[in-house]
Formats: sequence, C-alpha cells, structure tokens
Amino acid sequence: MVNEIVGWVGSIMLSICAAPQVYHTWKTKKTGDLSWGFLWLWFYGEIFTFAYIIYSDLVEEVYHLPLYLNYLLNTLMVTYLLYAKMYFKKDEIAK
Repeated sequence: MVNEIVGWVGSIMLSICAAPQVYHTWKTKKTGDLSWGFLWLWFYGEIFTFAYIIYSDLVEEVYHLPLYLNYLLNTLMVTYLLYAKMYFKKDEIAK
C-alpha cells in the first residue's frame, strides 16, 4: 500500500513538473529559450519509455497506472511545447 502511494505521489509530481514551462510558453507565446534538441529528446524519450512500460505490463500482466499518468501527461505537455516552438511567432533577436 505504501509503495502504491509513493508511486502515485512521485508520478503526479513528475507529470506536472513541466506545467510551469507550458503555462509560461502559453502565456508569453515565446519559445526562444527552448532547445529543439531538448524538446525532441524529451518527446522520443517519453514515447519509447511509455511504449516499453505498456508492452512490459501486457507481457507480465502487471499494470503500473501511476507511470501511465506520468508518461501520458508529459507526452501531452512536450507535444504542446513542440507545437509552440514550431508555430509561435519567432522571438525578436536582441540587438
């Protein structure tokens, strides 16, 4: 039981840790400080790890729901940041 609570608390904390960046990007519409390399590595890391967890859980018939929450929310947030990086007006270059 304690193990499950610790898993849920940790997953919730990790799944919302990108929320301040997402909110800041949404509010300011600026993405100049976000690195393409970071965003793509984060995105593919989430996708591959999520797929691994789901596959392993299906094979072992043990389901790690806290991890599903974490990887699903992080995938959604990094997808938004990638969208913002591609489509928001380019930041002005400081002169």
